Amino acid sequence: MRRPPVAAGGPASPPVSRGLPPWAALTVVTLAGVASAVQGTVNAELGERAGNATLGAVVNNLGGALLVGLGALALPSARTGLVALRRARLPWWAYLGGLGGAAIVLLSVYIVPVLGVAVFTIAQVAGGSLGGLAVDRAGLAPVGRLALTRARVAGALLGVTAVALAQLGQPVGDLALGLVLLAVAGGLAVALQSALNARVSAAGSAAAGMVVNFATATPVVLLVAGLAGALTGPAPTWPGDWYLYTGGLLGVVIVAALLVGVPAVGVLRTGLALVAGQLGGALLLDALLPGGPGLRLPVLAGALLTLLAALLAGRGTGRRSTRAAPPASDGPAVPAATAGSSTPK
Repeated sequence: MRRPPVAAGGPASPPVSRGLPPWAALTVVTLAGVASAVQGTVNAELGERAGNATLGAVVNNLGGALLVGLGALALPSARTGLVALRRARLPWWAYLGGLGGAAIVLLSVYIVPVLGVAVFTIAQVAGGSLGGLAVDRAGLAPVGRLALTRARVAGALLGVTAVALAQLGQPVGDLALGLVLLAVAGGLAVALQSALNARVSAAGSAAAGMVVNFATATPVVLLVAGLAGALTGPAPTWPGDWYLYTGGLLGVVIVAALLVGVPAVGVLRTGLALVAGQLGGALLLDALLPGGPGLRLPVLAGALLTLLAALLAGRGTGRRSTRAAPPASDGPAVPAATAGSSTPK
């Protein structure tokens, strides 16, 4: 049997699995964005009440790793997927997606207090949109290459504009250029995380992709927390409210939704749908939590416009390039310029 040719100059990837139809995938990812907003709130409150902001990230990743580990023991698909990954012999960098989630969680802990939530969020989404366009164009995700069309660029720009609108009235801190660029880099890292995790899942299974994600991210979070003194300082005061420890569970839900979204609609549209859900979740939290600011029209407008951006970016992308799995090889599958390096996670 003849093997279909691999697109020249692009990374070879596993066979494309359409999975859910685009509208269903976008719905799943948008709901995961709501979960991401809740996750950020509980992690921040846990870190504040425990006495160190980094501890929220530590509990988040340890909880997620524990759940995924138990799932790997209980689910045959996880074990068979990990065996399939060994046979697939993906390039080493394909397994680094979890670093993107670790990066954005840790960066937010240290950058938000300086820049303010508004500037950090806008910079992160700008980086995520740029990264989504780039990795979709390079074909790093199993959906294949997606052309850099006017509709996709317009969708990315509209998404950044919508997030900026949603941040009207939020406090702005010191506008340090270096920290802004780090926030942009964090958004790029999240785009790479989505693409690489989906690539691993396509070669093994979704459960195997989640195992690799948390196995990569958790040691990095623990290392940074240790260097920051969060694990060696005074004993933290752990609060007794159970819901503050649900960040890990929410993180598993978010990673699973991204694994559903990327193969169906690509990294850019998945990222925009996630942001739309995050803004919608923030709006709900503001309206429902005691002492919250209530319904804020800029956030509502931003959420709707970001969802519109995700839909706009999908115009004209009905035809996707599909490629067969490459022969097993340990060598680099793509030029260094497209290999890339490494966050709802």
